[in-house]
Amino acid sequence: MNNIFVYCEIEDGVIANVSFELLTKGRSLADELGCKLEAVIIGSQLNGIENQIYPYGVDVVHIADDPRLAPYTTLPHTSILVKLFEAEKPQIALMGASPIGRDLGPRVSSALFSGLTADCTSLEIGNHEDKKAGKTYENLLYQIRPAFGGNIIATIINPDCRPQMATVREGVMKSEIRSETYKGKLKKIDVAKMVSDTDFVIEIIERHVEKRKVNLGAAPIIVSGGYGVGSKDNFKLLYELADVLGGEVAASRAAVDAGYAEHERQVGQTGVTVRPKLYIACGISGQIQHRAGMEDSAQIIAINTDENAPINSIADYVVNGDVMDVIPKMIKYYKANSK
Repeated sequence: MNNIFVYCEIEDGVIANVSFELLTKGRSLADELGCKLEAVIIGSQLNGIENQIYPYGVDVVHIADDPRLAPYTTLPHTSILVKLFEAEKPQIALMGASPIGRDLGPRVSSALFSGLTADCTSLEIGNHEDKKAGKTYENLLYQIRPAFGGNIIATIINPDCRPQMATVREGVMKSEIRSETYKGKLKKIDVAKMVSDTDFVIEIIERHVEKRKVNLGAAPIIVSGGYGVGSKDNFKLLYELADVLGGEVAASRAAVDAGYAEHERQVGQTGVTVRPKLYIACGISGQIQHRAGMEDSAQIIAINTDENAPINSIADYVVNGDVMDVIPKMIKYYKANSK
């Protein structure tokens, strides 16, 4: 009762990375609130899958195992979560801001009249004083996300309805194991009691999944370009540098809006969040919207003609110069010294 629940996405018997990140954050929030962390896994052939998530500090794992539950379809997953939440009454429920989470979350929150904050970039616990109503609320979930195109950061609360629901983007939070020996309790869900036959009215006959072409979250080195790179043609130098370094190419929102790079390469509040070992920012001014997506990189190199660019304040090394002059030299010297 009144614990924190995390819906864990699963594909081919493997828990999604965003779910591990949410379990890590959920464990931290549960410690702060003095409650338990519980996980929900819905799918097929799930024997032993709970052992993948116990180490993240999960106290209870709810498993719904039925051949008809995989691959994901909306109605049965919604029915299970709605009935489970009605019975268990969690105070917080989290899921990934993935295609599945964006489909499932609103349906569950609507059925429970709980509300939901989508695409959160941060979650915190705090209090709130409603001066107009003369009420003070304690230990609310601060659901923090960019708004108005990333121009402001909004903190959203849900004082009265439960659960407080939020979806969170992949890569925003760190994934950390609490203890390899951590053991929780397994609870099996009776699917027949939770799901009606009409929920299985849609049957997936054939399924094709296109693998994503760019996975910035897994790249150890990222060469990122901004509007200052100058053109889509100039971006070719970034690809060349990334190739010799064994990294990936990313871009700021300004560069994407200008057509220099695809949206799937966008880093920042309205793009993806990354934590590479090395982030090379080329021609990026470094406004707060971009920094929020990369400031946790282990090492940052900024290349910019502007000595006062905001990106310089968080960079480990700053190169004041034209990107088109500096990058060719980096490529040349790296090739010379890597032989």
